[in-house]
Amino acid sequence: MDLTSLAAWLDTAFAGFDYAILAAMHGTADALGWLLTPLARLITLVGEKGIVFFAAALVLACFPRTRCTAVCLFGAVCCGALITNILLKDAVARLRPLEVEAFAAWWQAIGAPAESGFSFPSGHVTAASAGMCALCFMRGRRWIAPAVGVIAAMALSRCYLMAHYPSDVLAAALIGIVSAAAAWAITNGIYAVLIRTAGTRFSRFVLTFDVRSLRRGQ
Repeated sequence: MDLTSLAAWLDTAFAGFDYAILAAMHGTADALGWLLTPLARLITLVGEKGIVFFAAALVLACFPRTRCTAVCLFGAVCCGALITNILLKDAVARLRPLEVEAFAAWWQAIGAPAESGFSFPSGHVTAASAGMCALCFMRGRRWIAPAVGVIAAMALSRCYLMAHYPSDVLAAALIGIVSAAAAWAITNGIYAVLIRTAGTRFSRFVLTFDVRSLRRGQ
């Protein structure tokens, strides 16, 4: 497959950065044997398609105090998926490290599964960054440390499995931040309209419905 100009530029511009970190991942795998591979695969599975964030948004949407957070969370992950999976992956068409001769042996050594699709940017890291940053925007600074931990864990796991270059996950983290900021602004706009129209049945329902009232028969 011929490289697109964007993929060729990424491979050249970030060659040293990507190689150094992937080499460190390989060295860690050599030192610890198979121990990190199941953990990296588990982190990848948990972050698949952003499902964990959609599930969290569904739960948060059941209660009026957290419904705005649910809207922002859902919107951030959807926005990130649109940018990453719909707009950029096919346009850039960068091969995954595991498909490149220089890294194929490292991928085989850790026993990671084969993955299809293109490499830039990482969908897993985009979802993790968008979801966790949305929580930071909506719930405050106390979420910053957990957000950094989750995003870093996802990024390192994807590089460890040779599914993405470090430059892929770095771009994905930035896309997630932008997506969360956009979702935060849109959510604030939506709730401003709902509050101004709180007298209408629809707005009142969105602002006040509590799933717990169903159990009380209200």
